[in-house]
Amino acid sequence: MTLAYDGRPFRGFAVQRGLPTVAGALTSALERTLGAPVALAVAGRTDAGVHAWGQVVSFDAPAEAFDPDALQRSLNRQLAPTIAVRAVAEAPADFHARFSATARRYRYTVVNRAVPDPFLAATAWHVASPLDVGALRLACDPLVGEHDFTSFCRAPKGAEEGASLVRRVTEARWVAAGDGILAFEIEASAFCQQMVRAIVGTLVAVGLGRRRAGDLSAVIAARRRSAAERVAPAHGLCLLLVRYGAEHG
Repeated sequence: MTLAYDGRPFRGFAVQRGLPTVAGALTSALERTLGAPVALAVAGRTDAGVHAWGQVVSFDAPAEAFDPDALQRSLNRQLAPTIAVRAVAEAPADFHARFSATARRYRYTVVNRAVPDPFLAATAWHVASPLDVGALRLACDPLVGEHDFTSFCRAPKGAEEGASLVRRVTEARWVAAGDGILAFEIEASAFCQQMVRAIVGTLVAVGLGRRRAGDLSAVIAARRRSAAERVAPAHGLCLLLVRYGAEHG
């Protein structure tokens, strides 16, 4: 199932007792529709306030109750307007939304002009001071490749404490969309918590002249969260798409 959602009303994707989450709302709607318990697997556990256009979830459904078109219509009636089910399809028995994924791609949008845009306020970070786009692009180069991204990741807790923060980034770029709108897109095999927002916060510091593009290599090498800048606001980030192997499309 491919989902889009407005992350603002939710405390992230993962279920949290007593708090509104994407998984909580989706699971409840699925169970009402299918008449059976549902355990969701998700491609990317987005944080509070983060949006998605191409989030992917997988789950087992009773064969006799599974009608993709009817399920999509029912869920969209229940979940609109904050969550939209963009596609529903039967997958191979071994498909898993998280473990079958080969890459995830995120987009972070910045409105870089003196006057804010009320129509983009919910999905973009307004940075009023001019950004040096050339410096922003140059600072992307050290990110590409396989690195330990500890400097950009929130420290893992609980069962994930001590987990490797090595990730393989295949693309990182800034795109100018005109009228002061800039989009940072990054694709990697996987991401650790707050990684994209910490990278964007650091890149914007480069664009403002507070850091040099050449500092990024040293920040990565430091492997200390304090070496990078503060995270960019959550509402500018969107999980754009999830890639799978040829078998799964």
